[in-house]
Amino acid sequence: MTIDTTNMCSHLQRKLFSPDGEYRAILVQIETDPTLTAVVRSRQLHIYRDGKKILVLAGKSAPKIIRDDKLNQLV
Repeated sequence: MTIDTTNMCSHLQRKLFSPDGEYRAILVQIETDPTLTAVVRSRQLHIYRDGKKILVLAGKSAPKIIRDDKLNQLV
């Protein structure tokens, strides 16, 4: 899965795509796990597992955990 970064916050892009970024492990999980999908909305990254939202990542503010999931341990 590829993530469209045209409307993504620049701070979030650095945290996701830089080799030492704090959300790099989450990006690797999204790319390898077929049950995970990610959509950019309002400059934030919304992450879904099987169609249910589990996590929202923003650039400067703290991540919002929506549901308990094993992906949340990587935050």
